[in-house]
Amino acid sequence: MLRAEAADELAVLVQERLLGGEDPWAFMEELPSVDELVVFLLRADEIVESGGVRPDEARNFDVLRRIALDYPELTSIVWGLLGDGPKYRRWDLLTDDARSS
Repeated sequence: MLRAEAADELAVLVQERLLGGEDPWAFMEELPSVDELVVFLLRADEIVESGGVRPDEARNFDVLRRIALDYPELTSIVWGLLGDGPKYRRWDLLTDDARSS
């Protein structure tokens, strides 16, 4: 169910960018994978449940860690998002900037 919802969201993102005249070769690698989007959606649900307050770094780590524990199939994705691995997509760099501020 979560992956289907994320796949639908991703399809909408692609559709909007295509309708905006963007070249898919230029933006497809920038988009999150379906599983990454699932993690982001679960994290967003947690933010909504917390009254819309964005988590600080420690709380963000706890939220993502809980997602990894609750959804073992997403563990490698969560740790990849938390890790310091190579960043090649624009949103990877933005999440790093958000973590460091």
